[in-house]
Amino acid sequence: METPAIPMPKDDRERQILDRITYIRDQLLLLKRDRTKYIRSQDVMVLYEQVVEEVKKLNEVRKGEEDKRENRLDRVLESCFQLLSLFFMTIGRTTEVPAAYALTSTIKRLLDHLTEAGLFSAKDLSSISNTLSNLDSILKNPNSAHSPYMVELLSKRVELCKTSLANLKKKLGQWEEPLPTIHEKLISILRSMSLASTKAKFHESEVQKLQVQLKEIDESRVDGNFVDADGRVPVGSDEASELLDRCLRWSNIVLDRKGAIPENFRAKYEVLIGIRNELEKVSLTQAWSLRETDLYDFQRELDKIDESRVDGNWLDEDGKPAELYVQRTLLYLVRRSYGYIYYLMISSEPVSEALLPIYNQLQTLKRCLLEVKESGGVSTVRELYPYSMKLHSIDNMRVDGKFMVGNDIPEGQGNVSELLAECFELSYDLRNEVEE
Repeated sequence: METPAIPMPKDDRERQILDRITYIRDQLLLLKRDRTKYIRSQDVMVLYEQVVEEVKKLNEVRKGEEDKRENRLDRVLESCFQLLSLFFMTIGRTTEVPAAYALTSTIKRLLDHLTEAGLFSAKDLSSISNTLSNLDSILKNPNSAHSPYMVELLSKRVELCKTSLANLKKKLGQWEEPLPTIHEKLISILRSMSLASTKAKFHESEVQKLQVQLKEIDESRVDGNFVDADGRVPVGSDEASELLDRCLRWSNIVLDRKGAIPENFRAKYEVLIGIRNELEKVSLTQAWSLRETDLYDFQRELDKIDESRVDGNWLDEDGKPAELYVQRTLLYLVRRSYGYIYYLMISSEPVSEALLPIYNQLQTLKRCLLEVKESGGVSTVRELYPYSMKLHSIDNMRVDGKFMVGNDIPEGQGNVSELLAECFELSYDLRNEVEE
């Protein structure tokens, strides 16, 4: 974002807009860093409206100059949209247009990487396809009160992602049975080997077990080809065989290197390992520890590392490209980290962070009550007392039917109230079963 390769705007009007946008971006960063209080909708909306106002002015300035080269203003504006998008997730407005911006950025990265590597399975595309459909419905919502510019901008981004996704699906659709299953298995093994080589302690036996699976798949071939139940060579057999050979070669390289990264790429590797491990940790404790705006720093760091590649590879200080093992290992870590960011974004709850502690408690209560119900219920009403007491204590927190934080009414009231009602209903059903 700070790279001098991105020029300053030449137009004085654009320079003035850049100054104002930079100020708004700095305000967003300050708001993001403040952990002393939860993020309020009104604070976010004021800054969002200021950005939209500046965008209107920029569109007037650039009217008829659609092909204009990107300058510093575009980059700072992109940062603002990215931050605002994550803020909308944090305040629980996940189904509104601005929340889609950060998600489309991450999806675009994932699709570009899948296209570049040519290594992906139907599972990879399925989730992205569903997410893009959801974003489509948000953008086409006739009740959207957001700026037409934002809707148009995001619609173009979604369409771009859809085109990329369609090209990837087309490649997979060419394979005949039983190759899709074999292909998915090979992709899974390849990634498992890359994971094994990036663990804190390298376990040779882990890779050897995966190598055994590869040899079993290799032995299922007939005269070097995969065949179907009728003994016919299906379409895509050559590509699958090529992927299998690639996996076997990679297993030998991983076993030979044992996770050792040369010193000239060690610093970059450590940064990526740190990002991957941190995101993995957050994904395990997400409901209790994630503030979506924190993802901005991870994304920014990853984007910088990813964009520093030259012809798809990284160069050391002497301008020498990374060898195959290093390149693939670093790429695996970059892609894995983007994958975690995507997962955390689509898992964002439509509830303000101020209500998340209550919402998470109710989620846990609901899971417990469902498990009790599925395991045969309770034998006495007394067993339900702990659940009932907790539910009533949460219910008593409401003021005029609303969960308040100070004088504020945080976003997500409907979702929390609905979850509370579901818990009461489950408790009521269990009580009735005992009494009957």
